[in-house]
Amino acid sequence: MEIRNLGTSGLRVSAVGLGCNNFGGRIDLDASRKVVDAAIDAGITLFDTADMYGGRGGSEKALGEILGNRRKDIVLATKFGMAMDDHDIKIGASRRYIMSAVEDSLTRLKTDYIDLYQLHKPDPRTPIEETLRALEDLTSQGKVRYIGCSNLPAWQVVEAHWTAGTSGTYPFVSCQDEYSLVVRDIEDELIPAANAYGMGLLPFFPLACGLLTGKYRKGAPMPEGARITKEDRHAKRYLTERNWNVVEGLANFAEHHDRTLLELAFSWLARREPVASVIAGATKPEQIRQNVKAIAWDLTAGDMAEIDRICGRDN
Repeated sequence: MEIRNLGTSGLRVSAVGLGCNNFGGRIDLDASRKVVDAAIDAGITLFDTADMYGGRGGSEKALGEILGNRRKDIVLATKFGMAMDDHDIKIGASRRYIMSAVEDSLTRLKTDYIDLYQLHKPDPRTPIEETLRALEDLTSQGKVRYIGCSNLPAWQVVEAHWTAGTSGTYPFVSCQDEYSLVVRDIEDELIPAANAYGMGLLPFFPLACGLLTGKYRKGAPMPEGARITKEDRHAKRYLTERNWNVVEGLANFAEHHDRTLLELAFSWLARREPVASVIAGATKPEQIRQNVKAIAWDLTAGDMAEIDRICGRDN
């Protein structure tokens, strides 16, 4: 497993990370344990979760139960900011909430520090300086090692870095956002900003909710039990005429090279700057092994240019 720096920070992460959003929800503790064991055996060191995953706390609790002494051997990332109650109290990025949210996460995870603590979404009610100063205090206390952000538009990433520089606080070292062969909007503004500030990128939904696994074909029956099949909101978003055409072209490209669409999706992301680790969820150990194997395709500059052409990003 290749190990990379997260941007220009000193934090080192595996090129494939494990998204833990299935724990405590889609799969039970025993199934989660098997996935974690397979990930560690495969050399994955980055485990990414959030306080709200698994029905508000379920994913963090599962990891806390499973990791034990292996906690010290991994990079544990979690997030805060999404609603953790129905009363609009346990939410956001204020100092008041951050100080309690981190204690709750530490308790569920059964650890005394978090390697990467990430703001899960923008909080329009809280000045970014207040958020950064609270996170600075957590870092000084040793409860947090590095800080990152997720789902922030490029202008807010720039604002956060400017604020960190002028206030003398630690900046975000990473951004976690959706990025895949069919969702490439962040290339226009966010990726240039991340590169300018030395931030690592942690793409989620690398397979576009399964569309890039190869199991979906236009005009063919939808796979039973798959995420897009079960969730109408994902079907409406991903199953567009444009995406079907792109996926067909990508599938033909992969087949021409005796590779799978899954391998293309992962290897392409691993080749993109400033991607540090490709975060993918799993419900079974065999998916872990497939994901780790999938980044081994060493795409050439010519391959990358052809992929851009297929995706309509060659202008």
